[in-house]
Amino acid sequence: MSNYIAEFPKYRKWAVVGVSEDRAKYGNKIYRDMRDAGYTVFAVHPKLQTVEGDPCYASVRALPEIPDVVDLVVPPAASLQVVEDCLAAGIKRIWFQPGSESDEAVQKAKDGGMEVVHDACIMIQKQAWV
Repeated sequence: MSNYIAEFPKYRKWAVVGVSEDRAKYGNKIYRDMRDAGYTVFAVHPKLQTVEGDPCYASVRALPEIPDVVDLVVPPAASLQVVEDCLAAGIKRIWFQPGSESDEAVQKAKDGGMEVVHDACIMIQKQAWV
């Protein structure tokens, strides 16, 4: 997994699932930081239409293109459905923010052939962003 932690930030197209309108929440902070660093970042939340003035999509299946990496900022109970949606959409990489993972979701992603990061925060990896 440590290789993935170093490699994932090199991919330039991400989706943040569980993005928030609240600028104090990590879903919003991660979205803004990655966007401001020049990444293409898709906001994903089933109840929002826009985030930070950008379109927000109901699920990863609704995205206009397949992201290189999906970053989860959702409760563990929601993570399994997101993994299933990612697998159905052909997404190859997933990053579970601390507190978003469930053992079942992590195992399903691995069993589905996804590259998986968990128990690590992308915000800590900010220095790798270019």
